[in-house]
Amino acid sequence: MKLFGALAISLAVVAASAASAKDLSLSYFMGPKHPMNAAVFTPFADKLAEVSGGEMTVTQFAGGALNSAPPKQYSILLDGVADIAFHLPGYTAQLFPIATSVTTPNMCDTAVECTEAMWRAYDVIEKEFDAKILALWANSPQVLFSKDTAIRTLEDLSGKIVRVTSAQDIPFTEALGASAVSQPVSVINQNLANGVVDVISIDPSAALSFKLHEPSNYITVGVPGAGSAFVLLMNKGVYGALSDQEKAWVDEASGKWLSMEGAKKYDAIAERALEVSAQNGVEIITLSPEESARWDETIQPAMETWLASEVGQGLTGADVTKLMKGE
Repeated sequence: MKLFGALAISLAVVAASAASAKDLSLSYFMGPKHPMNAAVFTPFADKLAEVSGGEMTVTQFAGGALNSAPPKQYSILLDGVADIAFHLPGYTAQLFPIATSVTTPNMCDTAVECTEAMWRAYDVIEKEFDAKILALWANSPQVLFSKDTAIRTLEDLSGKIVRVTSAQDIPFTEALGASAVSQPVSVINQNLANGVVDVISIDPSAALSFKLHEPSNYITVGVPGAGSAFVLLMNKGVYGALSDQEKAWVDEASGKWLSMEGAKKYDAIAERALEVSAQNGVEIITLSPEESARWDETIQPAMETWLASEVGQGLTGADVTKLMKGE
């Protein structure tokens, strides 16, 4: 009887411990082998389990298991479908005009620099999200993937249909003489292969992440642009319901250090992606300094319009630029 009683007590303690542990669901639409899993999602989960002594864990729902439409990631977070969600603000740029300003041409030159730029503007970016920001980072500045036309000069882009990452990119792309369209990354490989679009404007890592080196014959680098914003968000209600200790664990497992891991990974992959593309027969075209200057001059009217416009929270494009550049 004593043995039975001790066993019962032991089982009760285990059951109580399991019941008190919190497991958080994390949704993202890419596959589990996507580099952002290794760079951001898993490090967050591992750190959270470590600092909480296993009292808080994360279960990943990859590949659209909770949501197959990438632009709806923010919506499912607000609706409580997931506790944590990865989102590209560019898909819903009208909600996040300051965060997506990082993609403004020549705002920054690398993923690390673009991530630093957003963190300088963190206080105003945070107000755009009805959620707890766990990580805020950027990828490398975009390049142009094309299949049938080599983009070597401004004239080569004229009249082409270009898939852009964010609405923020549209006026600058159209100033260059192209037609801009927005499409989820889940369809861009097929759309380039089938001729639905002529050019895809995205960071170099997409050559590997979405196999863009397969339908592409050319990649043009050195075009005006900057990184795109990414966020890992936690449902505000879920975070608010945590104890002070649990919030402290989440805070320790997230933040700028986690964001910089994502940025460093993107810069490394961007370099590798261009190497792999070239090895697979894709021609890498680098705009000459003179040609690059022509592109910058051509977008200048659109840039001046953006700088003078109100972006959000009473800030103009010029104000946001100063914030991000630390001026």
